[in-house]
Amino acid sequence: MSAIRRTKEEKPVLAICYDFDKTLSPTDMQAQGYIQAVYGDDVPSFWKESNQMAEDNEMDTNLAYMYMMVRKVHGHIVLTKKTLEEYGSKVTLFPGVEEWFQRIKDYGSEHNVIVEHYIISSGLREMIEGTSAAKSGSFEKIYASYFMYDDDDVPIWPAQVINYTNKTQFLFRIEKGVLDINDSGVNDYFPDEDIRVPFRNMVYIGDSDTDIPCMKLVNSYGGHSIGVFNNDTLDKTKVFKMFRDNRIKFFAPADYTEGSELDILVKSIIDRTETNEKLEDIYYRCKEEQVKNDVIENDQENKRKRLDLILSLDGSGSFATTHTLIRQLLSIDPREWTADEIEMLMNVALNNNQVQYIINDWDVKSFYKSLLDISAQTAASIEVETLLDG
Repeated sequence: MSAIRRTKEEKPVLAICYDFDKTLSPTDMQAQGYIQAVYGDDVPSFWKESNQMAEDNEMDTNLAYMYMMVRKVHGHIVLTKKTLEEYGSKVTLFPGVEEWFQRIKDYGSEHNVIVEHYIISSGLREMIEGTSAAKSGSFEKIYASYFMYDDDDVPIWPAQVINYTNKTQFLFRIEKGVLDINDSGVNDYFPDEDIRVPFRNMVYIGDSDTDIPCMKLVNSYGGHSIGVFNNDTLDKTKVFKMFRDNRIKFFAPADYTEGSELDILVKSIIDRTETNEKLEDIYYRCKEEQVKNDVIENDQENKRKRLDLILSLDGSGSFATTHTLIRQLLSIDPREWTADEIEMLMNVALNNNQVQYIINDWDVKSFYKSLLDISAQTAASIEVETLLDG
């Protein structure tokens, strides 16, 4: 069964993509219950051991933490998909996150823009799915690391691992509406006018260096990247660096309440999207008209060239000229000839002695046979067929 692909909507789609940890939540999701169940309050020890394992084994740091999560639970808790979702339900979110997604979608609807929310995170999908925001159906798709499970719902292997470099692939999936991670259609060519979510209509919201590849990609194609910082600490060190390095276009506190800086910023992007897409629609209408005009002009030019060749053949006074003209006629796809043009060519064969005399030379014969194969029978075509058979 082929994966369902989303096609371009009648209204413009604005895709807002979020990192999770320290973007929607003040800290790493694993450190909001799970790590404490195993390490107590010594959360840094988990990350230190995990990072050391990655370094010692030239291992992806996300694979390392997933391995550590499975290995370290023995004797402490029973780790299942359900318990991970339960830990996710306890994850603290920044102010206003709970109401943010629907409010922004509603604002988009008021301005003829379809707003969609996506998660692109190195965190655990199971824990994100346990959050109230995910349970309420806020996200079109959650792209995050997750486990494969045995028959008892116990994690046994990483099914998907997302790090800062491979995050960008999901932006291309969103762009083309090819959301299934196993759908190779993401590599297909799409004309600009058929792209579901052009990059200019993407917003990426993140907090740190791990978001830079996505931010850079969105920026380079005219989208909007936003760096957020914790409103409690007001530490802007990371966003200043990202702004200085042209990784982000804007920064704001991670405050998702109505009327906040971030709220006003994203609503302004929606306003701009509404206006921009009206201009894009006009551009594509102009382009469509120009392409249709070129087709008509090209068709008229081809008709003129075909008529010129017919008239030249009709007036040919030497065998050499006739063979030269036949070679040019053979270069034209037989399906391009109209019924009237074919009838004219049949009459040329009957009325021009130069053509009639050499009609069974291979090139002349090939040309007329190609016409007879596609034409309706007329008195002239029957006579020409008789000459060829003779």
